[in-house]
Amino acid sequence: MASKTTRTQTKTLEQTLWEAADKLRGNQEPSEYKHIVLGLVFLKYISDRFEERRKALESELETDGIKPERRAEFLESRDEYTSQNVFWVPEDARWSSVQAKAKLLSIGEDIDRAMDLIEKENASLRGVLPRNYGRDGLDKRRLGELVDLIGGIGFTTTDDHGADDVLGRVYEYFLGQFAGKESGKDAGAFYTPRSVVKTLVEMLEPFHGRVYDPAAGSGGMFVQSADFVKAHGGSRTDISVYGQEFVDTTWRLAKMNLALRGIEADMGTHSADSFLEDLHPDLRADFVIANPPFNVSDWWHPRLANDPRWVYGTPPQGNANFAWVQHFIYHLSPKGTAGFVLANGSLSSKTGGEGEIRQRLVEADLVDCIVAMPDRLFFNTAIPVSLWFISKDRHGGEHRRRTGEVLFIDARGLGSMATRRLRELSDEDIEQIADTYHSWRTEGGTYEDIPGFAASAPFAEIARRDFVLTPGRYVGSRAEAVDDEPIAEKLARLQAQLFAEFDRGGELEQEIRARLTELQS
Repeated sequence: MASKTTRTQTKTLEQTLWEAADKLRGNQEPSEYKHIVLGLVFLKYISDRFEERRKALESELETDGIKPERRAEFLESRDEYTSQNVFWVPEDARWSSVQAKAKLLSIGEDIDRAMDLIEKENASLRGVLPRNYGRDGLDKRRLGELVDLIGGIGFTTTDDHGADDVLGRVYEYFLGQFAGKESGKDAGAFYTPRSVVKTLVEMLEPFHGRVYDPAAGSGGMFVQSADFVKAHGGSRTDISVYGQEFVDTTWRLAKMNLALRGIEADMGTHSADSFLEDLHPDLRADFVIANPPFNVSDWWHPRLANDPRWVYGTPPQGNANFAWVQHFIYHLSPKGTAGFVLANGSLSSKTGGEGEIRQRLVEADLVDCIVAMPDRLFFNTAIPVSLWFISKDRHGGEHRRRTGEVLFIDARGLGSMATRRLRELSDEDIEQIADTYHSWRTEGGTYEDIPGFAASAPFAEIARRDFVLTPGRYVGSRAEAVDDEPIAEKLARLQAQLFAEFDRGGELEQEIRARLTELQS
């Protein structure tokens, strides 16, 4: 039997954090203790990174022959850390100092003080880190146990956890577990699954320019975009990042997440509603990439009645889907491209004028591609979704783009179940979708329709279907394998197989009779 230590070591990060959340169950509401845990995870993460850099620096100083009395000076020099994109963590804010006080009743105040010290020393984090750990009503004994538990999680680059979008991954897990218990506002701010984000990024290819997400969540779109640039030999400074987020705690999480990644992003000075308080009114982005909340019904305000964003029609007051679409288009540069997630209802709905807006978008030659995604991709919603791609540069750019057509991709058959309730797309699945799109985009390219998977439909065909954009209506059925076996040979082969099964059945019957006879004797 495996030892208790071994079992603990092999637990996943999510399992460990679920135990951490359990420490506060009953003492705090789910919407509260989620952020308590996330704040401590952030503190542990930057402290681990600081200590990792400290050890490396100590080794460098020893190798360089620096005398021991001089080493301490270098080890406490903030420039030696910030120059390596590592946050400077003051001594009293380091995890070892915090955990040493975990059993004290003052642990809440000690954590708040650590957060204050870190903010004062790191300008990018000012006004972002969570506070109020010392408040009345937060059980300090359980908080201390939580500190001890998180102390066992390693977040250095030598650990599997360190290579991930850690806070985004943790946030996704917590929302998936607690969405049914939280307020609607918190439950709606869910994190976009990694494979969905990667599909959007691989199709958009944001190598250079301005990237914008007005429903930024925890910032995962920006993390994946920056990773894409880096993977293709570029620098993260090749893209400029702009975002906005409505939920204040999520806005703070995004700021923390991006800061951890060394991504400089303009997320505005505060959280705000993208419709009523656009923090980037003059921005015209080269790429818009977003997963806005689905089917929001309480978004409307009378001030929006004559908004200049509603070029293709005023969205219905009971659903914000086409408000988001037109917000994206409004913020695109003349050669910009947008990729975003919408609920499948947006492909066919005619409620409140949505059908007319969708028709105008197609006739304006803005809709590039629609991808129907597989089910069960999201942690906490079963709503089926599609990816939309909107382009403003279809009549220009470096290569002549296809015009008067829309590419439809039906990817519902891709992906595999990562767990009993969650599906993921593999890198090969994503490559298949992205390659199909890229081969289609350039007029005269190598693209060919693939029955059951991809079809390029002209406006006339889309009009015949009343501007419904559901991919399954256009791609048809998958081609069956060609059967060229002569009918006489096939009948002979099948007959031989059938007679063989008859013979095998007879043998089994004789064996069973013999066994029964033995039992009776």
